[in-house]
Amino acid sequence: MTDDERRQDAEASPLRRIDRKTNGEIRPTERLAMNRTGSFDWDLDTRTLDIDEAGLMVFGVDPGTFDARPGALLERLEPAERARLDVTIDEAITGGGNSFSVHFRVPLDDGTTQWTHVQARILRSQDGMAHRIVGVVRDATAEVTHSAFVLDLEKRRQRQTNIVERTTSAMSRAVTVDDVTAALTGPGGLARLGADGLALGLVENSALNIVALSGESLEVLDGLGSGDLDRNLPLADTIRSGRPRFITSLAALARRYPELEPHLGRLGFRAAAYLPLVAQARSLGGLALFYRERTVFNADERILCLGLAAIVAQSLQRAMLFDEEREFATQLQSAMLPPRIQDVEGGEIAVRYHAAWSGRQVGGDWYDVITLPKNRYGLVVGDVQGHDTHAAAIMGQLRIALRAYASEGHPPATVLARASRFLSELDTDRFATCTYAQVDLASGTVKVVRAGHLGPLIRHADGRVGSPQVRGGLPLGTSTDLLDEEYPETRLDLVPGETFVLYTDGLVEEPGADLDAGIDALRNEVSAGPAGAEALADHLSERLWERWGSGDDVALLVLRRSPDVGSSHAPRLHQYIHQADPEGLSDARAIVRQALADWDMAEFADDAELVTGELLVNVLLHTEGGAVLTLEVLPEPVRRIRLSVQDRSSAWPRRRTPGETSTSGRGLLLLDAVATRWGIEPRGEGKAVWCEIGPPPPSATRPPPALAEE
Repeated sequence: MTDDERRQDAEASPLRRIDRKTNGEIRPTERLAMNRTGSFDWDLDTRTLDIDEAGLMVFGVDPGTFDARPGALLERLEPAERARLDVTIDEAITGGGNSFSVHFRVPLDDGTTQWTHVQARILRSQDGMAHRIVGVVRDATAEVTHSAFVLDLEKRRQRQTNIVERTTSAMSRAVTVDDVTAALTGPGGLARLGADGLALGLVENSALNIVALSGESLEVLDGLGSGDLDRNLPLADTIRSGRPRFITSLAALARRYPELEPHLGRLGFRAAAYLPLVAQARSLGGLALFYRERTVFNADERILCLGLAAIVAQSLQRAMLFDEEREFATQLQSAMLPPRIQDVEGGEIAVRYHAAWSGRQVGGDWYDVITLPKNRYGLVVGDVQGHDTHAAAIMGQLRIALRAYASEGHPPATVLARASRFLSELDTDRFATCTYAQVDLASGTVKVVRAGHLGPLIRHADGRVGSPQVRGGLPLGTSTDLLDEEYPETRLDLVPGETFVLYTDGLVEEPGADLDAGIDALRNEVSAGPAGAEALADHLSERLWERWGSGDDVALLVLRRSPDVGSSHAPRLHQYIHQADPEGLSDARAIVRQALADWDMAEFADDAELVTGELLVNVLLHTEGGAVLTLEVLPEPVRRIRLSVQDRSSAWPRRRTPGETSTSGRGLLLLDAVATRWGIEPRGEGKAVWCEIGPPPPSATRPPPALAEE
């Protein structure tokens, strides 16, 4: 290109045209518009900076005023930016680096701020000392601004992703409609949705029912919205139309829905999203999300709200189906249990059945009370393996079969053996555990058999709770398959005022704890609970099953034999002493002494305690069972103590003459010396030895010494 061509090109250039227009003065902003990248050469030895005109434009410096001092450019920066730039350069030089890159902000004369980028290379001598820095400087405002926009966009998208993920996770754990509601309104529910308040309404029988409100000031809407779907209210309108509504003006909302106008002034929200909840073309209800700061809904935010509504709708649909299935299964199982328990003569019975709180399935737990000949009753508590409707169906068949076998009058061992055979012949691989007790409330005799089930508890009249050692056989079904249908029978005695408790394992299986710990907890609660059967059943349900949120079904049966307390003038108590209870004898003596003190007859306590020990020791040593102690006050005219010890042995004691070194044989001699009267009476399968202590009757005669001790 010739000199003339260069001159003509310069005359025609934008820079030249601007220079002429401004009389040779070029504005900094115009220079930036023409060239946003320049170069520089910084001599560290002479401390001078050679920077081209384009580089000065980036800094907004007039080339005519620049004096080659680096400080002339650094002085334009804010102190914080200048310090950051100095640190970057110093670290690169002293750290032995060969280059550095840094972004910093430069304030311009027009009041704006420009992002500037320096990319430089450090030139060093042979000894490694830096002596020059060369590089480029450019206006990076556009890219930094774009990068900030991208970061903000990414941040908003990440926030939306987190909202969707957290909501999905919470809804995936919701099983029932109540679970869905709790996930939306419970701790962290609003934060998961990214909202400040919510209202959830469900369509039930062509009406809208607001089932949840959450958020400050939303209580002013309590009572609004529920009812007819035809009401002119935003949530009902959204459900009817099936279209979402995004509200950014409460004034416009009040004009559209006048019924809300008196309440909107107390709402602390500026925007709301009313969203229909639709799943598989079925309208389930509506969800309203409220926001305090938002005034607009951009496209991404609208899509997010619709996505949240879809997640909630799918969870609600699944939960509603679950609730329907569970209600059906629970009704099925309830229909298979006895509709009512008959009143029993000589006692009271209470039963409880609790379905598991979690899971879709129902269990095979059951209870039954069967009326038997001779004023006896059969008590049953059992559990079929599994937690599904098949287990419930098996339970219903097994309960009916066992009831039939018991009603035929078979002994308990035969009843369970036949029930096992029946279950084995069904087309199922399920087994069942069961405890069956045959009770005679007139005599207090209880015959118990177990088929792989937990044994009973007995609460004594003084509040102590025992766990009788009841022998057991294999579970029903399994015993037949293994050709072992032996169910040994254990006989117990239930004295007046004592309580017999049967239960399934759901009552004692505390999550994460040993079964023995759960049984101990049950024993404590049976001891601490009220005396009545109904009250005790309620107490156990509240303190155990509801306390640790059982994931298993529970069947509970409580039988209390009516207490025999006599009258205020002639009180009476009964106490059963187990043969295997090491503390039973001392407890019985203490009970007798305390009772006589309470009855204002403490002067007879020593004699009564002595006789109690002698008679009980005789039974516990020479028979194969426990003893029933009865203590009563004979009414006027002569007030005396009558003490009776009953056992199951048919052999009567005989009097003996012990030698001086004999360790036994003096029981009846002591009884004859202490008691005013005494005797022996047959009682059912056994006998009772009784005596009276106190002032003798006017015509008292002692029995002849023809009886001898065992």
